[in-house]
Amino acid sequence: MLAGIMLFSVNDANSKLLSGHYGLGEVLFLRYVMLLSAFLLARGIRPGFGGPLATRHPALQALRTCSMMVSAAGFFLGFRYIPLAEGYLFFFTAPLLTLIFASLMLGEKVAPAAWGWCLLGFGGVLLAVAPKLGGGAGGPWQGYAAVTVATIAFALNQTLNRKLRVEPGLVGVILWPSLLGLPLFGGLLGLAGWETPPAFDLFRMLANGLLAGGAVVCTAAAYRHADAAQLGPWGFAALPLSVALDIAIWGHHPDLAMLLGGVVVVFACLMSERARRQGLAQSMPGGKTWAPSAPSGSGVTARTAESGRLP
Repeated sequence: MLAGIMLFSVNDANSKLLSGHYGLGEVLFLRYVMLLSAFLLARGIRPGFGGPLATRHPALQALRTCSMMVSAAGFFLGFRYIPLAEGYLFFFTAPLLTLIFASLMLGEKVAPAAWGWCLLGFGGVLLAVAPKLGGGAGGPWQGYAAVTVATIAFALNQTLNRKLRVEPGLVGVILWPSLLGLPLFGGLLGLAGWETPPAFDLFRMLANGLLAGGAVVCTAAAYRHADAAQLGPWGFAALPLSVALDIAIWGHHPDLAMLLGGVVVVFACLMSERARRQGLAQSMPGGKTWAPSAPSGSGVTARTAESGRLP
């Protein structure tokens, strides 16, 4: 799990470095070139790798793929303007948004306490970014807007994963997004402002595909040995890691508001998940507890082979 989190964080840092020199279409196009190539190579070496190609839910698979595209593009654009840690703070609200989507789309009953923790979590984000937006610092609102859209798209993706549990495997989260991403980001988005990169930059763009694919495989392996409740808290290791990368690469130190907001968001997410699970346990006959086979919340832990956030 920690290896997967580290790979995702390095991927995001690499994307942030690239975003200052290259356009969205070019970077994501080359990422999906490598990701698709690696997947096809693995499937060639090990036939059947990633699961069956057929699907009984093409519309849901298409919607999930589109939500992944929006999420990937939003985080790439957002990290162009804001530090990694601030982007991750927004991302950690995805489990809270997932509760809303699950209630609206899946008809799930959410404990009142969970809604209260959701409000507290969003308050933590406001605590972290309000000084930058309302004060004299002139906060990068474009970055906040981009990661907000990306986080909403990811939460939608999480909800769709719940509906598509009957079709596990990597095909839906690597193959289909790659096949859509190639023409989407390699078309008008890629051609507009395409800049031929030097060899090292080309290597870094292609490496993003391996980093993202490796992270998905690592987190998928983690869920073969432990359930979401056990792995959930480990996902928040991405926040201090992102702070360390911000300091080491860009010399950006988090301010007090950011640190306090991060504590509030992480605490609210953990308590919201606890309240949700307690509510589900009470609703089961005989008071039996209910443990999901796949994550329904808990931040970065949701970046599994079933969630498919490829940042």
